Amino acid sequence: MASEARRFLDALRRVVHGGRGYRVWLGVLCAIIALGAWAYSIQLREGLAVTNMRNQVAWGFYISNFTFLVGVAAAAVLLVIPAYVYNFKPIKEIAILGEMMAVTAIIMCILFVTVDVGGPARLWHLAPVIGRPNFPISLLTWDILVLNGYLVINGTVFLYVLYSVAHGRSYKKVLPLILLSIPWAVGIHTVTAFLYNGLVARPFWNASILAPRFLASAFCSGPALMILVLQLVRKEFRIVIDNRALFKIAELVAYALAFNLFLLGAEAFKEFYGRSAHMAPMEYLYLGLHGHRALVPFMWTALGLNLTAFVLFLLPRTRTNLRTLNVGCAAILAGVYIEKGLGLVVPGFTPDTLGEIYEYVPSQIELAVSAGIWASGALIYTLLAKFSVPIFVEAKHFVVGDRHDEPHEIDEHEEHEEAPDAVAAEEE
Repeated sequence: MASEARRFLDALRRVVHGGRGYRVWLGVLCAIIALGAWAYSIQLREGLAVTNMRNQVAWGFYISNFTFLVGVAAAAVLLVIPAYVYNFKPIKEIAILGEMMAVTAIIMCILFVTVDVGGPARLWHLAPVIGRPNFPISLLTWDILVLNGYLVINGTVFLYVLYSVAHGRSYKKVLPLILLSIPWAVGIHTVTAFLYNGLVARPFWNASILAPRFLASAFCSGPALMILVLQLVRKEFRIVIDNRALFKIAELVAYALAFNLFLLGAEAFKEFYGRSAHMAPMEYLYLGLHGHRALVPFMWTALGLNLTAFVLFLLPRTRTNLRTLNVGCAAILAGVYIEKGLGLVVPGFTPDTLGEIYEYVPSQIELAVSAGIWASGALIYTLLAKFSVPIFVEAKHFVVGDRHDEPHEIDEHEEHEEAPDAVAAEEE
């Protein structure tokens, strides 16, 4: 027990130690968090009037970020399925980094919901037993249950795998919980879509295609973020992450992106071909409505970014080249962030029930608070990686490589030839 305590303390000490770049990174994140906390203190004191949300647009930048991050959290399943269901060794070795991303994203989701509530002290009314959650009728209660449940599942898996690896034990006992996370990941984003879907007076959201679109875009943006983060972790900790894992994730993203674009096209056809009175929100997004065009440039930019990323991910030559792969990932993140951010929330309220158009733009307070939450997420993931990766390295789970060696790139044929061998080796 004493030796375990020493190992735990040694791992904690490593979290606060690092090179100059690491200390600067932590300092910048802490400064942004402090700025966000200061801005939120103003919001708590003055109320939501300091934001640009009004009766016409009651949800804004906070809920936009919340929706995007739920997709990032749900997308961890794209690492779980090939790792544990198909036993693809290159991804199985790094699946724990996806669990860390899911935990981080859910914590950020909870923070965004908290700052969006005008009186956060009243959130206890949604708690079971002590409050009145109105379960099972309230979709908000369902969302709280699935989000917190997903946090518990992924947090438990992460801690159990970390403990097992540190002690040289097998973590097969946690496999049922890992498999449970697959339908749960689908559930968290489906319930989030139902929060919008259930508002029948908002025709832009009241469509059965909304939940599939949420999932398709989630399986684009989340894995794209993971591809970039995995490369940063590989460079910082000098660990070997097989490029086959990155390219396999990219291949899965290509399928999801194709489906996402198809659903967008189907929705656009329904709105513009039918030309019903309910096409006003879509018209406001892409063409402008009665001279109001605030979001039009952003939406066409998002569409262009998604189409560019689709071409880069569709072609094997660009999908298996790290430079073009990273460009595609950045394009997907920006495109989906715009599409599922203000491009989803604002048009649902435009025009309002009286036919008026209020062009919402986030206030400086909203931007500062949101930046603080994003910095908090980056800090959480950084500290989790700094704590856990050395433990995996010491247990020979992660192999240390040369920081200056660029991992070789493989073509599509090499990837498919070596993948079955990796699976067979793992099964042995």
